[in-house]
Amino acid sequence: MSHSDDKGLVLPPALAPIHVVIVPIGKTTEQMDEVLDKVQDTIAAIKKQSMTIASQFLGNKDIPLSVKIDKDDGKSMGWKYNQYELQGVPVRIGVGMRDIENGQLEVFRRDTGTKEFVAIDKVAEYVTKILQDMQKNLLEINKKMRKDNTVSVDNYDDFKKALDDNKFIMAHRDGTTETELKIKEETKATIRCIPLDNTQEEGKCILTGKPSTQRVLFARAY
Repeated sequence: MSHSDDKGLVLPPALAPIHVVIVPIGKTTEQMDEVLDKVQDTIAAIKKQSMTIASQFLGNKDIPLSVKIDKDDGKSMGWKYNQYELQGVPVRIGVGMRDIENGQLEVFRRDTGTKEFVAIDKVAEYVTKILQDMQKNLLEINKKMRKDNTVSVDNYDDFKKALDDNKFIMAHRDGTTETELKIKEETKATIRCIPLDNTQEEGKCILTGKPSTQRVLFARAY
């Protein structure tokens, strides 16, 4: 997957069902409620925020932030932190009494794995900013990954070798269902798309040798 690492998912904020998880630090529900009560204005401010996503096809779209507060006293703080990293929640905020006394909260960013201590009255604004930045950052990472791992081939042997190297492949095909099914049967590769910026060019189908005027994107299905 392009949006994952050794710790689990790394979800783009636009796709994440939960944008921000707030983990109060305390041994009991009462202790957690106590620390949450001291930052209730900040939590309310976060819930009022939205992030703007720019879409090539849909234009700008405002997405209200989805916030979860985890007061489960049956799980340790470390377990919760690991679990939300595994699930790919974009932003995690730890709320402890010591942090509150220092006037700041710890904000964790999933895509870079970095933590910042942010002034309590600036947290809502900061969270929105990094969610916007995270969306842009993950898109750029994905584009680079796709570019670095996409190759063009002109014959069937090179096609199969590129598949074994886990590449995306731009190749000609003759456009028939029979050819596409044969390629899938022999290599487990399927056509994923015809890129919008694809250029017309004369070529030959990698399997049958029949004329073709356009490459399509293949990838192996696992």
